[in-house]
Amino acid sequence: MRASALALASTALIAASVSASDEALRQKATEAGLQALPTELQQPANNPVTPEKIELGWMLFFDPRISASGIISCNTCHNLGTGGDDNLPTSVGHGWQKGPRNAPTVFNAVFNVAQFWDGRAEDLKEQAKGPVQAGVEMANKPEQVVTTLKSMPEYVERFGTAFSGEADPVTFDNMAKAIEAFEVTLVTPNAPFDKFMAGDDAAMTDEQKEGLSLFVDRGCASCHSGVNVGGQSYFPFGLIKRPGADILPPDDKGRFQVTHSASDEYVFRAAPLRNVAVTAPYFHSGQVWDLTQAVAVMGTAQLGTEINDEEAAKIVAFLQSLTGDVPTVQYPVLPAETRDTPRPQL
Repeated sequence: MRASALALASTALIAASVSASDEALRQKATEAGLQALPTELQQPANNPVTPEKIELGWMLFFDPRISASGIISCNTCHNLGTGGDDNLPTSVGHGWQKGPRNAPTVFNAVFNVAQFWDGRAEDLKEQAKGPVQAGVEMANKPEQVVTTLKSMPEYVERFGTAFSGEADPVTFDNMAKAIEAFEVTLVTPNAPFDKFMAGDDAAMTDEQKEGLSLFVDRGCASCHSGVNVGGQSYFPFGLIKRPGADILPPDDKGRFQVTHSASDEYVFRAAPLRNVAVTAPYFHSGQVWDLTQAVAVMGTAQLGTEINDEEAAKIVAFLQSLTGDVPTVQYPVLPAETRDTPRPQL
């Protein structure tokens, strides 16, 4: 009985020690600026989210007819079945053109400080307008989008319900607001990291916990912090050492193209890392497919240190703990057009 009691006491002490260690790690992560995903629905500025607006945005997100060709939708490049992006180095757009940068995931994008790699759109509704008009993406014009939408009575009715009280609710701005309302719902909760931060010591493996500790100690969290584990600030790509042209094309000057300030040359928004394990390839150039290699590149280019294979494997294990539950999204039945709409040929 005495030996059994000692064994139980020893087990209790070990458990208490592990629990204290986990609590210290949570505190360490919090102090580094890492946060769990909020559970409440976000409300974007100047765009109250309603069920009617979400449903309209859901339909528009999947509708290829807002593109000039009639075959490219938001979901084409931000595929909700493949991590919220298209898993290509750069996306294929109008006329089979390839865009200059890797398509970011749409999941959890509501938590980014701004949209696009260079932050040129302040929010999701502004971002929704960009690809529709970009010649290399959907290549359409606002007035043509409105004409197309107004050709379908169901859309006219849905816009009227979602934006009640407006004299002419079918507008390009309201299209973008509806898409934003839908995208606000595209969050991925219940990641092991979130459960761990909420107090579940068993939610992350020992390797993932060691990776989290390394992520903070090595300085990764100095750029990749906040709710989205990144997406909050802008930094030069190659702060310590610029990668070769095979990873970083020299003709893309990043945020400089928005601000035209010399200090913003080769500056990009820090990539949000939630679900990063399922959104390869990596970086704005989309030239790195292996997450372990991406971690090593970041160590050399951004931190000026070599992250060895063992450390990289642990950091990757932590990054895998950021993969959450993807929302179940059905493909909508879209309204039919009541007239022919001439479209350019691809």
